[in-house]
Amino acid sequence: MVGAGYVSRYHIRAVQSLGFVSIAAVVDPDLDRARKVAEQFGIPTAVADIRQVALLEPDVVHILTPPASHCELTLTALDFGAHVFVEKPMAESEADCRRMIAKAREKGLVLSVNHSARMDPIVLKALDLIRKGAIGDILGADFFCSSDYAPYAGGPNIPPSYSKASYPFQDLGVHGLSLLEAFLGTISKADVRYYTSGRNPNLMFDEWRAIVDCEKGAGQMYLSWNARPMQNEIVVHGTKGLMVVDRYLQTVIIRRAYPAPKPVQRTFGAAWNSMVTLYRVGTTVLGFATKRLLPSPGIHVSVVKFYESLSKGILPPVSAEEGARIVSLTEEVSAKADAEKIRRLTEKPPKQTARILVTGATGFLGGALVQRLREDGQPLRLLMRRRYAAFEDHCGPHLIYGNLGDPAAVDRALDGIETVYHVGAAMGGGRADYECANIWGTRNVIESCLRHGVRRLIYVSSLTVLDHAGHKRGVPIHEASPSEPRPELRGFYTQTKLKAEQMILQAVKEHGLPAVIFRPGQIFGPGAATMAPAGTITLGGRWVVAGSGDRPLPLVYIDDVVDALLLAAQNEHIGGSVFHLVDDELVTQKMYIKAAQRKHEGSNRVLYCPTPLALLLAAGVAVTARVLKRDLPLSVYRVRSLRPLWPCDCSAARARLKWKPRVGVREGLKLTFGEPVVPRPALTDRS
Repeated sequence: MVGAGYVSRYHIRAVQSLGFVSIAAVVDPDLDRARKVAEQFGIPTAVADIRQVALLEPDVVHILTPPASHCELTLTALDFGAHVFVEKPMAESEADCRRMIAKAREKGLVLSVNHSARMDPIVLKALDLIRKGAIGDILGADFFCSSDYAPYAGGPNIPPSYSKASYPFQDLGVHGLSLLEAFLGTISKADVRYYTSGRNPNLMFDEWRAIVDCEKGAGQMYLSWNARPMQNEIVVHGTKGLMVVDRYLQTVIIRRAYPAPKPVQRTFGAAWNSMVTLYRVGTTVLGFATKRLLPSPGIHVSVVKFYESLSKGILPPVSAEEGARIVSLTEEVSAKADAEKIRRLTEKPPKQTARILVTGATGFLGGALVQRLREDGQPLRLLMRRRYAAFEDHCGPHLIYGNLGDPAAVDRALDGIETVYHVGAAMGGGRADYECANIWGTRNVIESCLRHGVRRLIYVSSLTVLDHAGHKRGVPIHEASPSEPRPELRGFYTQTKLKAEQMILQAVKEHGLPAVIFRPGQIFGPGAATMAPAGTITLGGRWVVAGSGDRPLPLVYIDDVVDALLLAAQNEHIGGSVFHLVDDELVTQKMYIKAAQRKHEGSNRVLYCPTPLALLLAAGVAVTARVLKRDLPLSVYRVRSLRPLWPCDCSAARARLKWKPRVGVREGLKLTFGEPVVPRPALTDRS
């Protein structure tokens, strides 16, 4: 088994289900990964290079690596006398496929490709029904498939799924083409097109469509990394009926025409098909539960049939010629997509010189900062994860597309820059999303700032990095206040923002990085009126407040934060400083919530939960999490940490930056909610 990624487990289980085959070795450049797989499945040998298994004289080699490596690995395996079973696509070019076929013929060995989709048991059943005339003559077929990929956690080793623009089509398009051939006969022409929806910042082309001409009719294919719910279906159109093959549910449903008026046909047909679907889905679930049906059954069948063909001396279920033919249909459009991605990522910005870079320009704070810099006539460069029409239509900014977690993209964006406003950060998603943007993104910005000699890095952090649970009420918060001692219990945002701050301060100390860190309180303003106030949890569209809602909020108006960022760029004597930005005027959670409800006519549903009850519920969730062995979003420590920090000492920003809120909370609340919200004097705070 060459390649110890996730697909190797399906191949290994299939081989180990056979009584006449044993697995000699696992090969992977990541030797630790190879050893883990070998240990898991009781395989005696794990090595890092395919040439190391030549002495074992294997009869068969499975090539389960990314497509770019298929050709050379296959040639090596054939050279030491092994049959080869290679994952789809067979290779990245038809020329490589021909080299592989020629070598197999020269050596007198079998070369087969794992087109597992068309070996799926439910697909084989559907093909058998069609051969028996279940839906008459075939007129056409459509393949619909949606998918997603594991998130990119940042760093120089970008997964192939994101590094190559053509990967999605090579991954699922091969399945679609082989399925359409199975139902409609050999493909003579495929018109493939790709699109960018902008929803997935790591995937350049996340929507693919194709019109395919085949022997028996025309086929269509739609691949999406956005459409939900997830689907994997083939719809076959015939003269006597329509067949829906669901590869997820492992069901075949046939909709036939009946000798009755159309309304009766449709009503009866819908009722009958609903009952059939319910029955077959139930039997499928039971099959998976009893392990009669296996995960990825197409791979299992493909492997078993390949070995059966070897043992009987007959042709394999999928020939190398078929693999080469499918690759020939994907090669041109794949090369075109890859070239277009390279062009987009490396296209030169306008001739005007930009000295300012902004990350996170599409966010609430980043957008306000960009608008102010534009008003000041500053030529900007923006590092964007996705295309954004509002910026593309404006001729001012330079637009650099890329992910904060990608070192090359960040370095390209910082070339020639003097001032960096690093505002971009992950605010949602899983661990990998936060690590990519907040940790790897900040690490990449630091390294590029040092490499390019940037004059000033302005980083926007958060008060969340401070110790909330341990804060004593009434004690002023200042820049030297204790940081969060248990970030692992606070969630990914706190963990990664604290780590990012620490990396910047370390670079300031060790390398003289000219950085300034801001910790604004809750930033509010028009456009963020529906944002939950600090100290609440959003559950099921409802704001849950731990307590009575009388705790003060550390508010700061959006324009006042932008003022501070611009002042930091002008002051040459504040390198290595940390500044808090919070308005002095006191607004409680309840005051803010009532204003938001009036603004949106009560659309923000609120539940005030007594703190003891919230702690009790959190304790119950913690017990459930331990039983299920899963991380759940609520814990006793997180409830204890829900208290907003107040009061905040911002004297450092006032003295050293000459910053004071220009708009302020009173006017800001009026601008945000359309009516005055009168803050209480800060001196009356008893919290």
